[in-house]
Amino acid sequence: MGEEVGFLGLGIMGKAMSMNLIRHGFKVTVWNRTLSRCDELVEHGASFAETPAAVVKKCKYTIAMLSDPSAALSVVFDKDGVLEQMCSGKGYVDMSTVDSDTSSKISEAITSKGGCFLEAPVSGSKKPAEDGQLVILAAGEKKLYEEALPAFDVMGKKSLFLGQVGNGAKMKLVVNMIMGSMLNAFSEGLILADKSGLNTQTLLDVLDLGGIANPMFKMKGPTMIQKSYSPAFPLKHQQKDMRLALALGDENAVSMPVAAAANEAFKKARSMGLGDLDFSAVYEAVKFPENSS
Repeated sequence: MGEEVGFLGLGIMGKAMSMNLIRHGFKVTVWNRTLSRCDELVEHGASFAETPAAVVKKCKYTIAMLSDPSAALSVVFDKDGVLEQMCSGKGYVDMSTVDSDTSSKISEAITSKGGCFLEAPVSGSKKPAEDGQLVILAAGEKKLYEEALPAFDVMGKKSLFLGQVGNGAKMKLVVNMIMGSMLNAFSEGLILADKSGLNTQTLLDVLDLGGIANPMFKMKGPTMIQKSYSPAFPLKHQQKDMRLALALGDENAVSMPVAAAANEAFKKARSMGLGDLDFSAVYEAVKFPENSS
């Protein structure tokens, strides 16, 4: 692979995604706000840059995987940010989960400097990221999408091009809203089975045999029963996505009482100090509502 790819943000997802690029022969230059996070990638062959601007200067296109809208905006607009070195012939691919307004702001700024922009949020958490099995929801500049496809093919099992900027962000929020709502119903079911004197493992077996069998219940169920919440997708990020999805519902006058109730459970879990655990830790907030502050 001749072109050097930039990568900004080495959290749970970004680290796994950039590591896959390196393993598949891409030349990668990395940056992270906590610079020590870059060390492991550098050991595996990545180059390191001290600022987002320095990454963009060096690379034909740069990928970002950041925690929330404020982080996505600051990396672009702050001093030594992406915009300082953005110019014609360069591309910026934001794979963070943000709202469509944030995506549009970034897109306008990048294109005003002559650059190409693509939003490309992903469906999937830590293990799919490590295994290169993410679903990539891209929207924006088609030419940049085609240029980034070799990288997407390494990081994901399927890439979709959804048209104009904003559509990728909206699709991701709808998917995560459904996921968060399902997880709350699943938590209530596990607790109801337990309090009714049923074996929760048997409930998992029954669910897996029926029409609502799905990989999330199969993967999360056993760890929830064991109270093991090692973060594949941090709860605070799931709550952020619920909030952004509800705002999208407000904009479109869509009534979302199930999602709103699920969001309250995630907020309660955050108030119980569970924000940095896996999003399945909402089970604790559903199980012990009186423990919330």
